[in-house]
Amino acid sequence: MLNRFLPNEHVKSVFQIDPLKLKEKGIKAIITDLDNTLVEWDRPHATPKLIDWFENMRKHAIKVTIVSNNKEIRVKDFADPLGIPYLFQARKPLTRAFKKAVELMNVKKEETVVIGDQLLTDVLGGNRSGFYTILVVPVAQSDGFATRFNRKIERRIMNYFRRKGLINWEDSL
Repeated sequence: MLNRFLPNEHVKSVFQIDPLKLKEKGIKAIITDLDNTLVEWDRPHATPKLIDWFENMRKHAIKVTIVSNNKEIRVKDFADPLGIPYLFQARKPLTRAFKKAVELMNVKKEETVVIGDQLLTDVLGGNRSGFYTILVVPVAQSDGFATRFNRKIERRIMNYFRRKGLINWEDSL
Protein backbone atom coordinates (compact mmCIF):
# COMPACT_ATOMS: atom_id res chain seq x y z
CA MET A 1 0.00 0.00 0.00
CA LEU A 2 2.68 2.52 0.96
CA ASN A 3 4.53 1.79 -2.30
CA ARG A 4 1.99 4.02 -4.04
CA PHE A 5 3.79 6.92 -2.33
CA LEU A 6 7.23 5.85 -3.58
CA PRO A 7 8.46 7.94 -6.51
CA ASN A 8 10.49 6.38 -9.30
CA GLU A 9 13.11 9.09 -8.93
CA HIS A 10 14.06 11.96 -6.64
CA VAL A 11 15.95 15.14 -7.54
CA LYS A 12 16.81 18.39 -5.79
CA SER A 13 14.95 20.55 -8.33
CA VAL A 14 13.40 20.55 -11.78
CA PHE A 15 16.67 22.00 -13.04
CA GLN A 16 18.27 18.57 -12.60
CA ILE A 17 15.75 17.08 -15.03
CA ASP A 18 17.53 16.86 -18.37
CA PRO A 19 15.47 16.70 -21.58
CA LEU A 20 18.03 14.43 -23.26
CA LYS A 21 17.79 11.88 -20.44
CA LEU A 22 14.00 12.06 -20.62
CA LYS A 23 14.11 11.41 -24.36
CA GLU A 24 16.40 8.40 -23.78
CA LYS A 25 13.58 6.96 -21.61
CA GLY A 26 11.04 7.63 -24.36
CA ILE A 27 9.53 10.59 -22.50
CA LYS A 28 7.80 13.20 -24.70
CA ALA A 29 5.80 15.07 -22.07
CA ILE A 30 5.84 16.39 -18.52
CA ILE A 31 2.95 16.88 -16.14
CA THR A 32 4.23 19.17 -13.43
CA ASP A 33 2.87 20.63 -10.25
CA LEU A 34 3.23 24.40 -9.76
CA ASP A 35 3.53 25.50 -6.14
CA ASN A 36 6.80 24.55 -4.43
CA THR A 37 7.70 22.41 -7.44
CA LEU A 38 8.42 25.11 -10.04
CA VAL A 39 8.40 28.21 -7.81
CA GLU A 40 7.60 29.11 -4.22
CA TRP A 41 3.88 28.83 -3.47
CA ASP A 42 3.66 32.59 -2.97
CA ARG A 43 5.74 33.66 -6.03
CA PRO A 44 3.37 34.85 -8.78
CA HIS A 45 5.63 34.43 -11.83
CA ALA A 46 8.40 32.23 -13.21
CA THR A 47 12.02 33.06 -12.51
CA PRO A 48 14.38 33.68 -15.47
CA LYS A 49 16.07 30.32 -14.74
CA LEU A 50 12.71 28.54 -14.88
CA ILE A 51 11.79 30.30 -18.13
CA ASP A 52 15.06 28.98 -19.59
CA TRP A 53 14.19 25.45 -18.33
CA PHE A 54 10.80 25.58 -20.07
CA GLU A 55 12.46 26.84 -23.24
CA ASN A 56 15.00 24.01 -23.10
CA MET A 57 12.17 21.47 -22.84
CA ARG A 58 10.43 23.09 -25.84
CA LYS A 59 13.67 23.06 -27.82
CA HIS A 60 13.88 19.29 -27.26
CA ALA A 61 10.21 18.79 -28.21
CA ILE A 62 9.10 17.87 -24.70
CA LYS A 63 5.60 19.11 -23.96
CA VAL A 64 4.78 20.50 -20.52
CA THR A 65 1.42 20.91 -18.81
CA ILE A 66 0.94 22.31 -15.32
CA VAL A 67 -1.55 20.39 -13.19
CA SER A 68 -2.29 22.18 -9.93
CA ASN A 69 -4.77 21.87 -7.09
CA ASN A 70 -4.73 25.66 -6.81
CA LYS A 71 -7.38 28.09 -8.04
CA GLU A 72 -7.65 29.15 -11.67
CA ILE A 73 -6.43 32.73 -11.11
CA ARG A 74 -3.16 31.52 -9.51
CA VAL A 75 -2.38 28.95 -12.20
CA LYS A 76 -3.55 31.09 -15.13
CA ASP A 77 -1.51 34.13 -14.03
CA PHE A 78 1.60 31.93 -13.85
CA ALA A 79 1.11 29.80 -16.98
CA ASP A 80 -0.39 32.22 -19.52
CA PRO A 81 2.68 34.50 -19.87
CA LEU A 82 4.73 31.36 -20.57
CA GLY A 83 2.28 29.90 -23.06
CA ILE A 84 2.05 26.71 -21.02
CA PRO A 85 -1.20 24.74 -20.86
CA TYR A 86 -2.60 24.10 -17.40
CA LEU A 87 -5.31 22.41 -15.39
CA PHE A 88 -6.43 23.99 -12.12
CA GLN A 89 -8.33 22.63 -9.12
CA ALA A 90 -7.09 19.23 -10.25
CA ARG A 91 -8.07 17.43 -7.04
CA LYS A 92 -4.85 15.44 -7.00
CA PRO A 93 -4.32 12.60 -6.09
CA LEU A 94 -7.48 11.77 -8.05
CA THR A 95 -6.53 10.54 -11.51
CA ARG A 96 -8.87 12.52 -13.75
CA ALA A 97 -6.62 15.58 -14.24
CA PHE A 98 -3.59 13.41 -15.07
CA LYS A 99 -5.57 11.61 -17.77
CA LYS A 100 -6.89 14.92 -19.11
CA ALA A 101 -3.35 16.36 -19.31
CA VAL A 102 -2.19 13.40 -21.40
CA GLU A 103 -5.14 13.89 -23.74
CA LEU A 104 -4.38 17.62 -24.06
CA MET A 105 -0.76 16.89 -24.98
CA ASN A 106 -1.76 14.03 -27.31
CA VAL A 107 0.77 11.60 -25.80
CA LYS A 108 0.62 8.22 -24.11
CA LYS A 109 1.04 7.88 -20.36
CA GLU A 110 4.13 5.73 -20.99
CA GLU A 111 5.65 8.79 -22.71
CA THR A 112 4.85 11.10 -19.79
CA VAL A 113 6.50 11.86 -16.46
CA VAL A 114 4.82 13.44 -13.43
CA ILE A 115 6.92 15.90 -11.42
CA GLY A 116 5.94 17.27 -8.03
CA ASP A 117 7.02 18.12 -4.51
CA GLN A 118 4.37 16.17 -2.57
CA LEU A 119 3.99 12.45 -1.96
CA LEU A 120 0.31 12.72 -1.02
CA THR A 121 -0.80 14.53 -4.17
CA ASP A 122 1.71 14.43 -7.03
CA VAL A 123 3.44 11.10 -6.48
CA LEU A 124 0.37 9.21 -5.28
CA GLY A 125 -1.75 10.59 -8.13
CA GLY A 126 0.94 9.91 -10.72
CA ASN A 127 1.57 6.39 -9.45
CA ARG A 128 -2.15 5.57 -9.26
CA SER A 129 -2.45 6.69 -12.88
CA GLY A 130 0.51 4.57 -14.02
CA PHE A 131 3.04 7.35 -14.71
CA TYR A 132 6.77 7.53 -14.04
CA THR A 133 7.05 9.90 -11.05
CA ILE A 134 9.79 12.28 -9.98
CA LEU A 135 9.77 13.87 -6.53
CA VAL A 136 11.54 17.22 -6.17
CA VAL A 137 12.63 18.95 -3.00
CA PRO A 138 10.16 21.79 -2.28
CA VAL A 139 11.59 25.12 -3.45
CA ALA A 140 10.33 26.92 -0.33
CA GLN A 141 10.67 26.03 3.34
CA SER A 142 7.16 27.35 4.00
CA ASP A 143 3.85 25.98 2.75
CA GLY A 144 0.23 26.95 2.54
CA PHE A 145 -2.03 25.77 5.36
CA ALA A 146 -3.27 22.49 3.84
CA THR A 147 0.18 21.50 2.63
CA ARG A 148 1.68 21.87 6.13
CA PHE A 149 -0.56 19.03 7.32
CA ASN A 150 0.46 16.87 4.33
CA ARG A 151 4.16 17.44 5.04
CA LYS A 152 3.84 15.89 8.52
CA ILE A 153 2.38 12.72 7.01
CA GLU A 154 4.97 12.73 4.20
CA ARG A 155 7.85 12.87 6.70
CA ARG A 156 6.53 9.74 8.39
CA ILE A 157 6.20 7.93 5.06
CA MET A 158 9.72 8.97 3.98
CA ASN A 159 11.13 7.77 7.32
CA TYR A 160 9.40 4.42 6.81
CA PHE A 161 10.94 4.14 3.32
CA ARG A 162 14.38 4.92 4.74
CA ARG A 163 14.06 2.30 7.50
CA LYS A 164 13.01 -0.30 4.93
CA GLY A 165 15.90 0.64 2.64
CA LEU A 166 13.53 1.66 -0.17
CA ILE A 167 15.15 5.09 -0.48
CA ASN A 168 18.59 6.43 0.26
CA TRP A 169 18.06 10.10 -0.43
CA GLU A 170 19.07 12.73 2.04
CA ASP A 171 16.34 14.27 4.16
CA SER A 172 14.34 16.56 1.90
CA LEU A 173 10.81 16.71 3.24
